[in-house]
Amino acid sequence: MSDGLTYSESGVDINAGEAAVEKIKGAIRSTYTKGVVSEIGGFGGAFEIDKQEYDSPVLISTTDGVGTKAVVAGECRQVDTIGLDLVAMCVDDLVCVGAKPLFMLDYISIGKVDPDYIERIVSGIAKGCKLAGAALIGGEMAEHSGEFAPGHFDLAGFAVGIVEKERILGSENILGDEVLIGLSSPGIRSNGYTLARKALLSDAGLHYEDELYPGSTVSEALLEPSVIYAPLVTSLIASFRQGIRSIAHVTGGGLLSNLTRVIPPNSKPIVDRDSWEVPKVFKVIQEVGHIETEEMYRVFNMGIGMVMAVTREIKDEVLKGIEKSEYEAQEIGHLSKI
Repeated sequence: MSDGLTYSESGVDINAGEAAVEKIKGAIRSTYTKGVVSEIGGFGGAFEIDKQEYDSPVLISTTDGVGTKAVVAGECRQVDTIGLDLVAMCVDDLVCVGAKPLFMLDYISIGKVDPDYIERIVSGIAKGCKLAGAALIGGEMAEHSGEFAPGHFDLAGFAVGIVEKERILGSENILGDEVLIGLSSPGIRSNGYTLARKALLSDAGLHYEDELYPGSTVSEALLEPSVIYAPLVTSLIASFRQGIRSIAHVTGGGLLSNLTRVIPPNSKPIVDRDSWEVPKVFKVIQEVGHIETEEMYRVFNMGIGMVMAVTREIKDEVLKGIEKSEYEAQEIGHLSKI
């Protein structure tokens, strides 16, 4: 009599999953901060809040993914930095309400678990967590046999941060005459990839290994890692608590759409598009895809990944502080009362 059907024969390899977990343990532990009070492998990640640091602490949670940037990474088998994108999408939402990142969890779904491949993905997530000061305290790895092409996967993250209740940032802090400071983004981050892929790969007929512009192939331009703004913004909030009124993470919907989420109805953003240099990748996408300028600004960040609305009194100090860091920024406009 033949042996019975096994889970592995059905497409899910438990042994490969366990091997992958062993491979990523070191990367995960490297992210741990003093608040982590759980070990790898439990049913939940535990994190202890330092009560002495806050009078009235509020926890802020976010969730996000990397969209079809994961498709590009999977097709190119270049997955070492996609985790940075995931962390950026999550923790940079947290700092928009003034929260300091505490911890993250990740979710990976993939057609076939390859322990080495998983290790590369999670190592990128761990690197991003360390940059953001967030511990990676949990996650899930799901093998979806037959649902993904070889090398393809989907990636999602969940982040939690903390902020003093009276220091939560939002539209209610806006007076209507604030200056807008834009933090530079050299690449696409994780939004607009469906349009980018259509323009470059389908319409223009380019391949990932082709040169997109001098010094960069198509794959290199598309997989440019997202800047993680959280460390800078957390530091600026600590230094200029009253002067930073509101912050917008420029993700899906582009610059103006995300700005309107963090300002009141009686204010409008006045943005000078000539105040910064649009990165080459966007110019090429627009040219080969014959895309209208307004559509570009509605879909992509166009070189500005985050915007801070600050009082005029601290504008120069904030810009000087950013100049001393590894980040780049410029004044891109102001708010006006309607």
